Amino acid sequence: MKDRMQELRHGKETTEEEDEVAVGMEKGFMDEFFEQVEEIRGFIESLAEKVEEVKRKHSAILASPNPDEKTKAELEDLMADIKKLANKVRSKLKSIQHTIEQEEGQNRSSADLRIRKTQHSTLSRKFVEVMSEYNTTQSDYRERCKGRIQRQLEITGRNTTNEELESMLESDNPAIFTSGIIMDNITQQAMNEIETRHNEIIKLENSIRELHDMFMDMAMLVESQGGLVNNIERSVLEAQEYVERAKESIPKCKKFKKTSRRKKIMILICCVVLGIVIASIVGGTLG
Repeated sequence: MKDRMQELRHGKETTEEEDEVAVGMEKGFMDEFFEQVEEIRGFIESLAEKVEEVKRKHSAILASPNPDEKTKAELEDLMADIKKLANKVRSKLKSIQHTIEQEEGQNRSSADLRIRKTQHSTLSRKFVEVMSEYNTTQSDYRERCKGRIQRQLEITGRNTTNEELESMLESDNPAIFTSGIIMDNITQQAMNEIETRHNEIIKLENSIRELHDMFMDMAMLVESQGGLVNNIERSVLEAQEYVERAKESIPKCKKFKKTSRRKKIMILICCVVLGIVIASIVGGTLG
């Protein structure tokens, strides 16, 4: 019997130790996950800062008919950094998404899994917001460069429609802008600016093409998470409503509790009085 009790005790201790190990492993995994979340958040913040710096470089380049090579080189470096960092963020978010999908495929459901899904959704949305801002910045800069080219052409007496200008921008040959123009009517400065803006547009379009697939991939991912985010928001609202209802119910519960206690005291007093009366009657009869 003692041997059996020792086996049971040993089995219980083993189970408890295994549970502690499992909890420890899960805690370690979540700690590692939150470190990864902070790293990705830092990358996204860095991206946002670089996008703002790109805007400043755009303004500096547009402010001069012939911007210096240093500023243009700095802009190219910024665009390369954004591309590299954006791909790194995308890769890490895709990795987290893959892990989540694996656990869902195994029908696992836990608070930790919900936390990871919420964090992943939040980071993905923020990433897409920053990259959308970058895409808008690039598109605006392209339009401003195009506007400068169109104005220079108008100065020379060559009027172009938007469609004609777009067709000309598709060419890699800047000479297409000056063909048919009397050379006396165009200054070297105007020719240089047209060439500069055209080169900027070509670089922009290459950058936009390179980021297009990545941007669409992440945008579709965020759209697919819309249901999850809406469910979370609905749960939060329901929880808030429940708390408000609970607050309203507390005074009622207190009042009911007080009333119930008062009734019990009254019943007890009645019983005591009734007991005294009965005792008096019995005593009188016996006397």
